[in-house]
Amino acid sequence: MAGARWITRSRAPLTSSEVEALTNPWRARGLLPVLVAVGAAFGAWAMLLPVVPTAVLDAGHSETLAGLSTGVFMLATVLTQIFTPWLLRTVGYRRVMAVSSLLLGAPAFGYMLGMDQTVLLTVSAIRGVGFGALSVAEAAIIAELVPLRLLGRATGALGLVVGAAQMVALPLGLALVDVLGYNAVYAIGAGVGLIALVASLLIPSIPPPEAEPQAANAVHVPTWHLVLVPALALMFVTTAYGAITNFLPASMRELDPVRGAALGGVMLGVLNLAVMISRYYAGRVMDRKGQPGTVLIPFQVCAAVGVLMMAVILALQLPVWTMVIAVFFYGAGFGAAQNESLTLMFYRLPRNRASQASAIWNIAFDGGTGIGSTFYGMVLTTMAFAPMFGLASGVILLGLGVTLLDRQLGRHRVVEVNNLAVRLKSVQPPRRYKAGERAARPPRPGR
Repeated sequence: MAGARWITRSRAPLTSSEVEALTNPWRARGLLPVLVAVGAAFGAWAMLLPVVPTAVLDAGHSETLAGLSTGVFMLATVLTQIFTPWLLRTVGYRRVMAVSSLLLGAPAFGYMLGMDQTVLLTVSAIRGVGFGALSVAEAAIIAELVPLRLLGRATGALGLVVGAAQMVALPLGLALVDVLGYNAVYAIGAGVGLIALVASLLIPSIPPPEAEPQAANAVHVPTWHLVLVPALALMFVTTAYGAITNFLPASMRELDPVRGAALGGVMLGVLNLAVMISRYYAGRVMDRKGQPGTVLIPFQVCAAVGVLMMAVILALQLPVWTMVIAVFFYGAGFGAAQNESLTLMFYRLPRNRASQASAIWNIAFDGGTGIGSTFYGMVLTTMAFAPMFGLASGVILLGLGVTLLDRQLGRHRVVEVNNLAVRLKSVQPPRRYKAGERAARPPRPGR
């Protein structure tokens, strides 16, 4: 009877709701308010990203001050991301997300005071602090809320929301300025940011992560050993993103002097569409394969090919429509690299260090974008757009070389100690039995 009782408890058919909870990431506890907070945060950031520098120029200030408004924001973002894992361990996810949402949204009203240098840079720095903490917490909390076998699709959904928010907000901000004026757009940007505050309050309480006990013979591996390769893979691809977002609209004037800049904005929209699609696709592949990184290399190649196509199109003065193919190739590679690098970090680090993985990922992303913008801007003083994009394609291939070396030489470098790789192996998917198979199954020995 003991054996029969064991069979009844262990092999009882799952209810439809239980099956859906195991297979549908959208049913994960707290995921929807997290995605709302993500969309609001990135929408508030993207809406004011081109508006503030334009307002600085329209107020008669220099291009240097316009650039500093974004530079100070990103500097505060990266510096905050360094300390966010400590904040999450100290006070927990919900408090960090609520306060950072407030810091991102409410200070935008300060831009109404004018574009004086002190006010401008102070407001930008405060908003950067909020955005930095929020971006780290939102990515890390996904690994806390979602079942392990659905992590790929959940991070892919995160990418969908981020991409959609940017696609809508980037052009919307400048369009609303022409209709409503700058002050109204600042108020709308602040309101969108504060939506993230409301959504954060609806997220289930998650206790601050605590260090999990290790076995006496556990091997301790430096964090950089585990995350260096995915961080570099992302950073090398992201440097090209810095070049494209800053200089593709200007370079398009070589193909169409009249509509080139406007068409460049359309190309950035196509790029973000490709990012959304490929990032979600990479997440689905990860869930199906059971481990991330399986499509990283082909999509790194895809990104490099896309940027090289941009160089060829500009050098040969090909038709404008051909640039759509180039940006779609790069966007597809860029999106997949984002998802693969993030899930690789979650996969390799202990579960209680998900916030640290998120911080490193965000620093690699934002740092790569900033380095690319600065470096390729300097390069353009000595060469034209076409060879600059060719150089950016070569830099992506450097990241591909690092990934290939890691795949070949470093497969035994990752020590499987309490990380996601070990946990996934211990999680067995529900098995479907044919009619009568359960009854015929022999009792488990020793029960």
